[in-house]
Amino acid sequence: MTAPLPTSPTPDVDVVLPCLNEAEALPWVLARIPAGWRALVVDNGSTDGSADIARSLGATVVQESRRGFGAACHAGLTAATADVVCFCDCDASLDPSLLAPFVREVREDGADLVLGRRRPQGRGAWPAHARAGNLALARMLRRRTGLRLHDLGPLRAARRDALLGLGLTDRRSGYPLEMVVRAADAGWRIREHDVPYLPRTGASKVTGTWRGTWQAVRDMSRVLAEPAGASLTEGTPR
Repeated sequence: MTAPLPTSPTPDVDVVLPCLNEAEALPWVLARIPAGWRALVVDNGSTDGSADIARSLGATVVQESRRGFGAACHAGLTAATADVVCFCDCDASLDPSLLAPFVREVREDGADLVLGRRRPQGRGAWPAHARAGNLALARMLRRRTGLRLHDLGPLRAARRDALLGLGLTDRRSGYPLEMVVRAADAGWRIREHDVPYLPRTGASKVTGTWRGTWQAVRDMSRVLAEPAGASLTEGTPR
């Protein structure tokens, strides 16, 4: 049995883990949270006991009744108290321990937002339709912002107050892209590093099907259509 995470009243880093029925993956994910960091598992309506499993393993559980990837991510960001906040999927496709150098780069003022560029490991890690949708969005992002990114993946790190200052409003699949667009508009230094991408545990709620991928692309396309600076408030990093 996986040992519970150590608790800390003042976590060095908060890791937001949006969760919808990830009971099988949670032990693997939580076992890889670096020491001194706090796992914020945002339960988005799970029916498989995910919240109870997360608590038993020492994670802090945040409840978000409004369905949507963005809703879960933002609930975690709002609940976070650490200076640096990370995001990671909760399906065992990404190892949260890989966030350590991301956090170091943010703390050492080498970047304002650090993203993981997913490199699939093995067959089935990244379905062709999901990869095609991601590539199309990366090209659209380049035209919109000039950023030469290859991926809009969920593994990322930035300072909490600066993220809140971006005024993110999307509560669906467009949230990760909106974060990058608003950060680019605010003049953030955005870096991208390769990370291994593993076959996920369980069924994907977004990119596991053509329909889910299309919905995600549509959500993100709507974000890209917003004018530069839309709803931007205090998003400049300190």
